[in-house]
Amino acid sequence: MPDLSQIVKAYDVRGVVPDQWDEPLAELFGAAFAQVTGADAIVVGHDMRPSSPGLSRAFARGAAARGVDVTEIGLCSTDQLYFASGQLGMPGAMFTASHNPAQYNGIKMCRAGAAPVGQDSGLSEIRALVEEWADSAPPAAAPSPGEITQRDVLEDYAAHLRSLVDLTAIRPLKAVVDAGNGMGGHTVPTVLAGLPIEVVPMYFELDGTFPNHEANPLDPKNIVDLQDKVRETGADIGLAFDGDADRCFVVDQNGDPVSPSAITALVAARELAKHGGGTVIHNLITSWSVPEVVKEEGGTPVRTRVGHSFIKEEMARTGAIFGGEHSAHYYFRDFWNADTGMLAALHVLAALGGQSGPLSALVEQYDRYAASGEINSTVADQAGRAAAVKTAFEGREGAVLDELDGLTVTTPDWWFNLRASNTEPLLRLNVEARDTETADRIRDEVLAIVRA
Repeated sequence: MPDLSQIVKAYDVRGVVPDQWDEPLAELFGAAFAQVTGADAIVVGHDMRPSSPGLSRAFARGAAARGVDVTEIGLCSTDQLYFASGQLGMPGAMFTASHNPAQYNGIKMCRAGAAPVGQDSGLSEIRALVEEWADSAPPAAAPSPGEITQRDVLEDYAAHLRSLVDLTAIRPLKAVVDAGNGMGGHTVPTVLAGLPIEVVPMYFELDGTFPNHEANPLDPKNIVDLQDKVRETGADIGLAFDGDADRCFVVDQNGDPVSPSAITALVAARELAKHGGGTVIHNLITSWSVPEVVKEEGGTPVRTRVGHSFIKEEMARTGAIFGGEHSAHYYFRDFWNADTGMLAALHVLAALGGQSGPLSALVEQYDRYAASGEINSTVADQAGRAAAVKTAFEGREGAVLDELDGLTVTTPDWWFNLRASNTEPLLRLNVEARDTETADRIRDEVLAIVRA
């Protein structure tokens, strides 16, 4: 029996194909998904990885064998799959491994209306069924199988996004877009068609072997080409999407990266103006500037743990209009509380094109503090090192400690968060302060303990 503990993660399925999972296993996942959701119909899409079409079709076969109708939307971004789930009112499955290397693939699953499926909301039951069926007899076929049909929703997806952000009256802009050979190359041309935006495309060819660079813009080395092209072409903005195009990263006209916290604050201000106030969710390692801007714009900030399932749960619980994470995931009530990097990009383009100044000046008001960025340390004894850091800062004057997600220590002039990775022997450190000197000092103090 396959070891599903290696591939069924907290929020999705992900592993190396065919070493850790393959099409027969994908078929069982389709059958289990059909049973756990209890749906009459589901929607399935996939990215450009070589293994994606076969896995996606196998999943569809497994669901159809259980009597469930399957709508295949083919090549799509993850947020395009969420759109289809929301618009069609069906549970959905997206075949992608996001920014992972080419040999990986995975499944991101949701219930109707793009509601998340995680360990506590159906994924553990799906895993148990797949293990049972893989170990003994496969599930019995339904008396009459479901029908598998194809549908193209790209134009509808683009129209929905454009209905949420009006870009028709902005000043002309030049935007370099690095799709990283991922699904941004599929969605960007349709979404931005006919708008006053000159797109300079980079790596729009769909190629799941990622011949140019990893489709992970969170790693600085993967946006170097974009930065160079922005400077070379005199563009107003650069946008980089990850492999499944659900995250978007921004660089300004100088090629300098814009912090996802600054983008969160900018989009929050626009959404609050649009909705006349409301709740905005932010995770605990976004900048101080995010809750500050939300309050200044008449909104209510709500702090949550890192991770999309926590953000989406809080979005649903509070009726929030928007949520943002430091990792460039942006969530919208107008998009079924799901994350869409494309909609965030449209907001940034609209804000930039709605005034005459450069992007660097526009985002300055949202980027108020000195930050370390996320620093990873390989540590065998994560709990022991974290406890040592806690002991060192417990008695610090003016310091407040909380353990909502790892250890957060906050003072009037700085804060840091130290979290253990769920999947690797790493401790992740984020530091922010009122000035660079203080941020560097606190960073070095914490790392000295972590790496002792």
